[in-house]
Amino acid sequence: MITINFENREKTPLWEWIYLSIKHQIENEVLGADEKLPSKRSLSSHLGVSVITVQTAYQLLIDEGWIYSIEKKGFFVTDIKNNRIVSGAIKADVARTTKISIPKKNPEPDSKIIDLSSNSVSEENFPFSLWAHITRKILTGHSHEVLERTSVFGTSRLRSSLAKYLLDFKGISVNENQIVIGAGTESLYTMLAQLLGRDKIFAVENPGYPKVKKILELNGAKTIAIQTDGDGMNIEMLSKTDADIIHISPNHHFPTGTVMGIKRRLELLDWSEKKSGRFIIEDDYDSEFRFNGKPLPPLQSSDTNGTVIYINTFSKILSPSFRISYMVLPEKLIAPFTEKLGIFSCPVPTLDQLILADFIDGRHLEKHISRMRNIYRNLRNSLIQALEKSSLSDKIKILEENSGLHFLLKITSEKSAPSIKSSLLDFGIKISLLDDFFLNDKFLSFDSLNETVLVVNYSALKKSDIPKLIEGLEKTILR
Repeated sequence: MITINFENREKTPLWEWIYLSIKHQIENEVLGADEKLPSKRSLSSHLGVSVITVQTAYQLLIDEGWIYSIEKKGFFVTDIKNNRIVSGAIKADVARTTKISIPKKNPEPDSKIIDLSSNSVSEENFPFSLWAHITRKILTGHSHEVLERTSVFGTSRLRSSLAKYLLDFKGISVNENQIVIGAGTESLYTMLAQLLGRDKIFAVENPGYPKVKKILELNGAKTIAIQTDGDGMNIEMLSKTDADIIHISPNHHFPTGTVMGIKRRLELLDWSEKKSGRFIIEDDYDSEFRFNGKPLPPLQSSDTNGTVIYINTFSKILSPSFRISYMVLPEKLIAPFTEKLGIFSCPVPTLDQLILADFIDGRHLEKHISRMRNIYRNLRNSLIQALEKSSLSDKIKILEENSGLHFLLKITSEKSAPSIKSSLLDFGIKISLLDDFFLNDKFLSFDSLNETVLVVNYSALKKSDIPKLIEGLEKTILR
């Protein structure tokens, strides 16, 4: 019979304590692979708890793959060590048993590769247990809503939750009817191209995120790249074009990491108001992870003429695989949006929307962001300290490290930027150059001889990988 000590449980719910205790015993091989567990009734009697409590704990263990069940035979420990879950009839039974939809953990990446080129996040930081608990609650109490078709705007419950969240934490006062839920920002850009018209000219930042330009062009829109300076999109260059819509990320530009000052913000708002039909698409990329000073208010909070379309996503907060994003439309675009795109349904499953709404309403999102901010701050500090203490210290300069989950690493070297990137990959370090994000002509300030600028995305980096990273940089640059 399983032994569980309840002495240090404190305020942890009984079902969660049982779940954690069994999980710990499996991890430490106290419970062996394929070992049969007590029935729910037997364990509840042994522990002096209800059958429902044990059932909840067992269900979560099944959901996360720690145990499996065989119909009419019972519950068994998964062979974690050999990564053998179940097969054949057992797998079919698990498929019937595990009906809860929670974000799947990403497959383990190649341990030889340190990937600093993507916006992935570590699976260790996702609140799987809480997510599974909320999922069960939604399936039990809102099963009728889960099966309902949702409009293109998304569920009213999630939009209401987001409206309150935006007011409390972003200073944006909006009606839930202005909010549109999308399956990642890609779906939102597609909708905006269809809404605003393919005859419009979209201006994008250069350097910038290439995917935005590609998605707009795939939807038939014409794009132009406007060079950015130290304060954001160059207003003088923008004014010389026929652009109707601009796409900017004022609170944390990717990839340069710069933050747009108030003067440039007001200039862009003034540009949008000078001609009817002009709009600003504000991508509030990575803004939750500002490490110095107060969070900056979005441009949308200063918009008095309804020209700013605000976009954000949960890919950095939760996981890139968690495909929920949202945008806030100016009120004057609600009717045109409904007329043009109202025939579609929201691409995000209703269950996922209801789970996220509960996650927000219970203030779990707020706590999660605060926790992740501390984790990323510590990770960033450890990485920067290691760089500064390395033999590279006199050949590197760290730029724009106080906001978001990436920074720039400027390197002085006789080696070319492409050769540095290639050599690092040979050493097992995948990283992007700032050059990779230029859409046409380059910055003069980043085009100096003997200088390479790396874009260091550290959100998925593990502290244990930092020594290898430093070693790879030293061997690549100093030899």
